[in-house]
Amino acid sequence: MNRLLTLAYGVICYFLFFGTFLYLFGFTGDLLVPKSVSSGAPEGLGFALVVDLFLIALFGVQHSVMARPSYKKWWTKIVSDPAERSTYVLVSNLALILMFAVWQPLPGQLWDVSGTPLATALWVVFAAGFFTVFLSSFMINHFDLFGLRQVGLFYCGKPYSPVPFQVKGLYKRVRNPLMLGFLLSFWAAPVMTTSRLLLAAGMTAYIFIGIYFEERTNAQHLGEPYIKYRAETSMILPVPGKNKK
Repeated sequence: MNRLLTLAYGVICYFLFFGTFLYLFGFTGDLLVPKSVSSGAPEGLGFALVVDLFLIALFGVQHSVMARPSYKKWWTKIVSDPAERSTYVLVSNLALILMFAVWQPLPGQLWDVSGTPLATALWVVFAAGFFTVFLSSFMINHFDLFGLRQVGLFYCGKPYSPVPFQVKGLYKRVRNPLMLGFLLSFWAAPVMTTSRLLLAAGMTAYIFIGIYFEERTNAQHLGEPYIKYRAETSMILPVPGKNKK
């Protein structure tokens, strides 16, 4: 029964992630969602900045701290090992849902190129960014990344084994294609409102801070193969002269 409940928990957390991911797509791009990053009437610049920066910081701290090995070692004394990743996914989803619900719009915009060929190009980049996020997750191990592999192995009575370090697909060109996808979608805006600018800037700052800590952890745990890969492969954007494998 414990195995079945753990499996059900992991599946629920996964589908919550999937819905939250799709909503993030609409929230960022002001598309087909009841509340987006720019919707609503601004109520005050100072109040909105405090709330929005707090929401970004809350997500960033949660997303980075809960991923650290030292935190996992403590956390798995409370949550079972098979459910640890699913719980991480769940709390990340809740942090994003809180952001969607509480986000405060800011007055003003930087540009609006709606109805021009540039707008079409930006929408293509926006969609390509989110597609890159999704595609990149399968190039490492999508189901391990979001906890389904862990609960599935536990349900089948099999021990968990970490996914081996491999370099596939987009990871041959850049070390963090998943983060590159998010950056493309955050910044490719036919209408760049002040609200979206704050979200894009704040999440960009978090992304680079998160990359620093994640890559430091990878170097400690994966050793020389990862250190060599990091030296030979660009962080975010392909650089001429690298990746000639």
